Amino acid sequence: MVHVYNCHPFASQQIVPTEQEPGLVCCGGGALFVVSAGGCKIEAFQLGEEGCPLICRFATMGTVQSILHSEIGDYLVTIEEKNNAPYLRAYTNWRYQAAEKTRVGVRLLGHFLRGSSMRGAPKEQMEIIEIPLFERPLCVACCGVTGDLLVGCPKSLVLFSLKRQALNDKLSILDFERCLIIHLPGLSPQQVAICAGYIALQTELEVLVVKLERLPGAAFTQKSADKKPQDHSLVPQDMITGAEHDNETEGRREGLAGHRDHDDFFIFPKHQELLGDRAKDCGVKISLEWTGMESEARGNLIITYILYRRFAPDFFQDCSVEETHLHSLQFHPVFTSNQEVCVEGGRGVEPTCLFCFFSLPKTGYLYSVRGGVQMVSAYQYPEKAQQAVLTDLFLHIITKNALQCFSVRCAAVAARAEDPYIDTTMKACPPITMELCALRIQLFIGLKALCHYRHHVVLLTTADVETREDTERTARRVMNRKSPFTKPQNPSEMGHGWNLYVVNTVTPLQLYNEMVEYSKTYEETNPLSHSRLHLLSEAHLLLRATLLDPRVGNPVERPQTTGQNLAQALRYNTTPTADRRELLQAFQESCAQLGDCFSRFDKRDCHLALPYYKMSGLSLTEVISRNRGLSNSLCGYGQGFLYFLKHSLYEETLELLTEETANEVLDIFGVAEPSQLPHVIASPSMARASPDCGLAHLERLESIGAPSVPLTLSKAALALRMPDLQLYRQHMDRHTEMLQVYGFIEEAKLLLHGRGDTVVPTLLARHLRDNQDGLLVAAMVALHENDKVKLDEADLFFQELCGDVSGPQGGPQLLVDFWEALLMASSQEAVIQELLFRLTTVYIDRVTRRDGRGFKPHKSADDLINWCSHYGVLYPWVSILTPAHFNIIPEDLHKLQSLLCGPTLDVSSILPLLEQLPDEDNAGLSVHVLCATKLGHYESSIERLLDRCPQAIIPYANHELQNNNMALWWQKLFPELCERTRATQGENTILLAALKETLVVVAMELNPLEFLDLLPDDGTVHFFLPHLLECSQRNLMM
Repeated sequence: MVHVYNCHPFASQQIVPTEQEPGLVCCGGGALFVVSAGGCKIEAFQLGEEGCPLICRFATMGTVQSILHSEIGDYLVTIEEKNNAPYLRAYTNWRYQAAEKTRVGVRLLGHFLRGSSMRGAPKEQMEIIEIPLFERPLCVACCGVTGDLLVGCPKSLVLFSLKRQALNDKLSILDFERCLIIHLPGLSPQQVAICAGYIALQTELEVLVVKLERLPGAAFTQKSADKKPQDHSLVPQDMITGAEHDNETEGRREGLAGHRDHDDFFIFPKHQELLGDRAKDCGVKISLEWTGMESEARGNLIITYILYRRFAPDFFQDCSVEETHLHSLQFHPVFTSNQEVCVEGGRGVEPTCLFCFFSLPKTGYLYSVRGGVQMVSAYQYPEKAQQAVLTDLFLHIITKNALQCFSVRCAAVAARAEDPYIDTTMKACPPITMELCALRIQLFIGLKALCHYRHHVVLLTTADVETREDTERTARRVMNRKSPFTKPQNPSEMGHGWNLYVVNTVTPLQLYNEMVEYSKTYEETNPLSHSRLHLLSEAHLLLRATLLDPRVGNPVERPQTTGQNLAQALRYNTTPTADRRELLQAFQESCAQLGDCFSRFDKRDCHLALPYYKMSGLSLTEVISRNRGLSNSLCGYGQGFLYFLKHSLYEETLELLTEETANEVLDIFGVAEPSQLPHVIASPSMARASPDCGLAHLERLESIGAPSVPLTLSKAALALRMPDLQLYRQHMDRHTEMLQVYGFIEEAKLLLHGRGDTVVPTLLARHLRDNQDGLLVAAMVALHENDKVKLDEADLFFQELCGDVSGPQGGPQLLVDFWEALLMASSQEAVIQELLFRLTTVYIDRVTRRDGRGFKPHKSADDLINWCSHYGVLYPWVSILTPAHFNIIPEDLHKLQSLLCGPTLDVSSILPLLEQLPDEDNAGLSVHVLCATKLGHYESSIERLLDRCPQAIIPYANHELQNNNMALWWQKLFPELCERTRATQGENTILLAALKETLVVVAMELNPLEFLDLLPDDGTVHFFLPHLLECSQRNLMM
């Protein structure tokens, strides 16, 4: 279905002052090119200036059959005929013809590329480049990204790459290189298009879209070139002869053109649409012949089929067989702020989206072909279209006597390609599948040709021979129609039967304002009118398309000569101009209007009120005020508004509503959704709501349904705000602490508001801190484990909560209690390691500072050892170093030692922290030795213990020097003890006892000869004889 509106997208028109009857027209580079009816002269007129002044005129070398302008390179390409022979020519530097008696140079393609550079000083002159071809040129197309030239021939497509050679700082020369021939057996293109590596060709009833892609790392070899050709392969030698192509061509022509049976009936192929991977089954075998000089790029080009569409004559569209043919094939790239370098040789800018348009006489088709192919729109024309052109904002078509303007969905596709948040609760955009509309049908007489540049539409009219009565009747019909246009003069008055018009379109903002005013006529009759929503959505897409264009606020008026310049032109303008600011303001207004529409809906799409209101920039209070006018209507508040209000209150916005507005919100939910009241009351936006009003609503809710834990906790929170401590305790005593934890999981905003860096504890959380801190810690652990709060947010919560309470310098004790409790509950490895590091940091800091203020933790070291697997039982030698009555902070040291004795802590991660902990006393020594032992530094640990606490050496050795470390008993410990005992002359009883214990172990593990080799030769052998005798007896028994 196509909606028809009577808007005014056209602002004004002017007549181009051509001297002779125009034959062909085209636009580009801010100029209008007119080929005279004789076909041997081209005139260039300045678009955008009053009266369209003449820029220059120049003669061509033949009769022009086709003309096209390339924005990249600012050159013209023509198909000309002279003496019944076709020629393909490119006209570069044509602007130099504005000066009188300017020289013109003629040369063949590739003249500069192959080393024959210009002799003498560079000359400012127009150049005509002859482009030779093996076949007759049928059609041409220029790439809007790279400036490359594509030529359609009867059996092939020939691709010419645009080259640019700088002669000096001011002058550069353009040239072309024939780089690729695409063989098309059985297809003779009538129109072609090329953009960013995509190629489209159109026959009378067929459209094929393919993409040229490069395979990285695919080196070309002669062996691969000699293989038999397959789909997407390079052309072998026999393909150049064209013999095989001729056979396939004739067979395909017979199959597609229909055939006549014995009874003189024609049989036509049926309709067919193949998208994506299925398009390769279309029966068109495409092969490539690389002809460029870059041989390394020869073997890594492949063809990817994108789209194939075949039509058959449809008599129900009021078209004869002769009239049923395709026309107006074109690619339309959409550039946005997210630009990438084009993958085709690194030249140009990769468009965000690429659209392909083609049309039948009564139907136009628009496809999106980049990033997955899909049909975007199908246009049903009220009359037979002769030509169509697609722009960023509109689709313009011409019939015999009318210029019609349709809306397009390019902005809806491009917005979704650029912004991943569209179609979420954050952002929205009208759907791609939304019904189309015709904005204007403007009458003209005898329309023949149409072209477009920016906001200019160029129309060529040629009046047919008609009677005086027909002429007057047509003139009266044009006069009676409301329009800002001047009446086209009658051919008899003009003295000729043709006119060339430049029709200027209005600014998008002006058309948007008109469409908004237009929509009010529907609102007056029915606020829920679908037509009003449709028109506002069209206006929204109009603004979105304008804002997506990076040239808005930074227009490019000069023609671009290279893809690099195009990239600079399309660079996003981060500094908004006055025009862009107006567009942004109108865009927010449009979002607000769409939010109003969806807020009134009760069924499908009502949820879109949320993202549109978010994009509007309106505050929650302003949105409530906009919808307040509907509260007294029969339908009340719509589901869309309730959906927005509910989600806005649940999200972490700290916008405070006034008491009056907050009470109004309670009344709204008390009627519409009473079950949501506990969650609504917990919202930070409702902090100023009357506690009495909230309690009244909750009491009413509890009376009509079963009481829930969140409801009871909400009532307790309101009682604290009153304040009524007796009522608070009454509600809190109704459920156990475990059920209350579950209640906080269901509604976390009862404890904290905000997310990220703006976490604010509630009044209930502060009260629990002073009276039930165990419940508070347990609730926060449960919130973390249920993904209601992140670890950093919990840290900020406790720091903010305990900011006014003095505590140990290592951090608020309640925060440390939370870490310890979370370490017991968490199963996430990353969280566990982070908690271990934080707790170790706190323990080391407190042990270092000797902070003995006596804050009692929730969990003692013994509790953690018994209930948490990450804490281990202290090793026996650690207990000797730091006995339980050691007079520093016993709990923190005990917990630190237990973590080091546990299985989980990675000691290497805390080594920098040990630098602040001295080992002057046994407390620090125990930590340092524990860390060194877990890192495998046993020898240094033995030396430190013998130096500082020799009574712990045997328990240390018994615990640590086992299995693979057993040899350290006689390799390290025994020599150290012998040396130190000898130094004290045997008077140190601790060392002597340790030596005897060591000898017992050594005698058990070694044979007599090994034991004998260990004995010192200082005359003390009598001390070791009992142990040597024991070792010998044990060896004999074995």
